[in-house]
Amino acid sequence: MAILTMNSVSWWGKASSIAAPIVLIAGFTISASNQQAAYDPWVDTISALAAPTATDPWIMTTALYALGLCHIITALALRPAAPLGRLILAFGGIATVGVAMFPTNASSTPTSHMLAAGLAFGALTVWPVVARNRFNTDVPLLRARVCWAATTVIGALLLWFVLELARAGSHVGLAERVVAVSQALWPLLVTNSLRTYS
Repeated sequence: MAILTMNSVSWWGKASSIAAPIVLIAGFTISASNQQAAYDPWVDTISALAAPTATDPWIMTTALYALGLCHIITALALRPAAPLGRLILAFGGIATVGVAMFPTNASSTPTSHMLAAGLAFGALTVWPVVARNRFNTDVPLLRARVCWAATTVIGALLLWFVLELARAGSHVGLAERVVAVSQALWPLLVTNSLRTYS
């Protein structure tokens, strides 16, 4: 058994952080390839893949549920991070589950879906800087400067997505995928910079 220290994370925390980007990317890739109607991943959103009118919406819906659960599990395991940051990461996971629970539809986007998506994107953008550990500088990816940089980069990507949405741009789908993947990758980078205990 590995020694438990303040710079360590459980094996299941690492596993959940590894699974997060995998289920997200696999979900939107497989689901997009299954669409019978015209679907352009550069233009169309991930949410459209989970809409009732999509072909096999259960694939993307399941991926969103799994992604949210991964974030929650990772937050529980990420002991070296500041508690409020872990709470916000878990909240982002819960909001992601909400995105799956309240799908969009062909004619409009329900308020519940927009609210859940907004909360998920927001929480997963700000959690790195809130999770910075001021008292333990032995973890490079939890140092203030690194955490601020992570939130700034992810925030810039989120702003790109919002601007694409606002002007109904031709890269809405691409922008959403880039920001969603970046949000799924940061917990993976943080947890895998830590020691593992069983």
